[in-house]
Amino acid sequence: MDKLRIWGGCALEGEVPISGAKNSALPLLAACLLTEEPVTLHRIPQVRDIRTMQELLRLTGAEVHVDGAGAVRVCAARIARPEAPYELVKTMRASSLVLGPLAARTGKARVSLPGGCAIGARPVNLHIAALEQLGARVGQSHGYIEAAAPGGLRGALIHFDRITVTGTEDIMMAAALARGETVIENAAREPEVADLAELLNKMGARIEGAGTSTIRIQGVERLGGATHTIIPDRIEAGTFAIAAAITGGDLTLTGCIPEHLNALIVKLRQAGVEVTVPAEGSLRVRRAGALRAVDVTTEEYPGFATDLQAQFMALMTQADGIALITETIFENRFMHALELNRMGANIRVEGRQAIVAGPRTLTGAQVIASDLRASASLVLAGLVARGETVVDRVYHLDRGYERIEQKLVQAGARIRRES
Repeated sequence: MDKLRIWGGCALEGEVPISGAKNSALPLLAACLLTEEPVTLHRIPQVRDIRTMQELLRLTGAEVHVDGAGAVRVCAARIARPEAPYELVKTMRASSLVLGPLAARTGKARVSLPGGCAIGARPVNLHIAALEQLGARVGQSHGYIEAAAPGGLRGALIHFDRITVTGTEDIMMAAALARGETVIENAAREPEVADLAELLNKMGARIEGAGTSTIRIQGVERLGGATHTIIPDRIEAGTFAIAAAITGGDLTLTGCIPEHLNALIVKLRQAGVEVTVPAEGSLRVRRAGALRAVDVTTEEYPGFATDLQAQFMALMTQADGIALITETIFENRFMHALELNRMGANIRVEGRQAIVAGPRTLTGAQVIASDLRASASLVLAGLVARGETVVDRVYHLDRGYERIEQKLVQAGARIRRES
């Protein structure tokens, strides 16, 4: 099992290229199941979750070709096995994304309940209820969701009781091949949802309103092939922005979309970090002075992303004052706090709130990553800690970050991967 060994104390400087968005690439790959024609996706990050999804597509019968330049070509001319088995997807929380496409394309689907990070429940029940409204018969047994729609799906009014990104994406894909109109209310507004809609429309779907809280889909009989480039990964960009801030560095992030990071940028500036947009598609993050404590509450987009909460908590250990961090999305996403305390942080967790007192001098320690973004927070803490930090279980990190240690080394960090 791989680990990362980090020697802290180096300010990060230079340029960091941002990869394609993992959270966009996963639903776009799932969308390839909706057509028998080839779909080519560019800027696909080569991370563990993506490789798992590609293997899942192959298992269904699709042909998947990956080149060295980040392009993936999928041709699902024939779906022989509309299933996502537990053995394959147990490490990935996005397995439910194939539920809608398989049910819409083949009239049946058998999908293992999601695995992945231990950060709390995903509202799979919202997927199930929405699919049933589209006319599918859905049951759950032995850890699997089984859906049947032998007569096809039909359009419906879908109102999500709570915002769900994967639920919005899953139903949007299913509705693209349903008869009639589907309206999704209280839809997720994340950029990844809009990116999926753009691909689907290129394939011949008729979708309006993606990126707003109401999405309208006019079902079509079939979808065709398309070529599409994935948007940049806003969570990776946010992680490197915080890395520049926590180390007192000066990083320029290239190939990103700064407006996708507005909520983080506001908080960084409040904390005393200089953030500018030197050119289109780039973001410069620089800190020369002391950090100020800033309160943060995670929210659905365009609010502060839950996927940046752990990294921001690491930053607040170096800030002057008391920072109150409130997690509203997942109920079990403070496990990194205990590991940060082992490095010298002063964090008290009370339910869904974490109270961070700083600044604290962190010292290197052997720590264990509990989930994807917790892994990133421990790496950030290691970058500023005195001495040597060893982060175990970095397979979590590999699920969502492409070549992170290489990018950090290029920016001046002292970090090494060990098997």
